[in-house]
Order: sequence, then structure tokens, then C-alpha cells
Amino acid sequence: MLVVKTERVPTRALKVTGLVVLGAAAATLIGVVLARDQMMRHRRGLFSSHPLRRLAALGYLRAHPNVDNVLLLRDYLAWEERPLLRKRAAAMLESMERQLMGPRAAEGS
Repeated sequence: MLVVKTERVPTRALKVTGLVVLGAAAATLIGVVLARDQMMRHRRGLFSSHPLRRLAALGYLRAHPNVDNVLLLRDYLAWEERPLLRKRAAAMLESMERQLMGPRAAEGS
């Protein structure tokens, strides 16, 4: 009779691996929630009654070019009354649109 020995992975190693994976998933979830909260806070700041909050929100949006932010900047330009902030937002909008168009924008020029 032939006896085949099977090797078992130590249960302690499995527990540690499981805890590491669970910890990484929890950290990722917390990061996503914090990032979403930060984005919502800055979007609300864009239409704040305080010009410095609007300026800070513009700075945040500049680092996050996407289609949603382009649409948001268009709404903001229609709303903003201060020339300095309008000028900054218009420059950002133009830059974001060029960036999002990618190589196609260069071909059209």
C-alpha cells in the first residue's frame, strides 16, 4: 500500500495572510471614503460665499482634470462675479479641455 503525504499550509500563516488582506482592504476603503469626502468638500467650496474657499477649490480641481470637473467649471464661470477668479477658472477650463482631448487636440491645431 502506497501512502501519500500531503503537506498542509500552517494555519498560522493563513491567519496572518488573511489579516493582512483584510487590513489592506479596510485601509483602501477608508482611503476611498476620505477622498470622496474631500472632493465633495472642495466642490461645495467652489460656490462658497468666501473668495478664499473658492480659490482653494479651484486649486484642488486643477489637480483633478476630468469631464465632471470641466462641466463644474463651466457652471462656475457662469456664476462667478470676481474677475480674478473668473480668469483663473477660464484658464483652468481651457487647460483641462486640452488635456482631456489628448493627442486629438494637437492634430486639429
